[in-house]
Amino acid sequence: MAAKAATVYDFTLNDIDGKPVSLSQYKGKVIMLVNTASFCGNTPQYSDLEKMYETYKDKGFEILAFPANNFGQQEPGTNEEIKGFCLTKYSVGFPLFSKISVKGSDKHPLYRYLTEQSPFPGEVEWNFQKYLVDRSGNVVARYHHRTKPVADEVVKDVERFLTKQ
Repeated sequence: MAAKAATVYDFTLNDIDGKPVSLSQYKGKVIMLVNTASFCGNTPQYSDLEKMYETYKDKGFEILAFPANNFGQQEPGTNEEIKGFCLTKYSVGFPLFSKISVKGSDKHPLYRYLTEQSPFPGEVEWNFQKYLVDRSGNVVARYHHRTKPVADEVVKDVERFLTKQ
């Protein structure tokens, strides 16, 4: 991979089952990237994420979840355990990816891009921080980990970018 990525489409990550997925397959969609954890005070946001996904997926909206164990050891499980938890507890229908690091010396290149090269630099502060990506692969917003996916500002942004072709 080039030292400087142009968009999120330049990255390939393994899905929760270990299969490589190029983010370029999401070209033309509005994407929310979120680092997740199963044992966090913010974990109930999975319900709101699923609600957003169900509401907007047919209009070109995707949510990509990246489990990470960087904060308080709140995602200690294996990919298989994480997948089982998300499916049974929250009936998650959006794509789950293999556990990655979003902070520190082993930070995944996608999160290095998000935190260092995007228009919204700065370290990920906690689980469930969200980035919104437009249909061209550009990061257009960053939301605090406590900002719920169904908050007015998030919904308005998602709807605005979904109407832009």
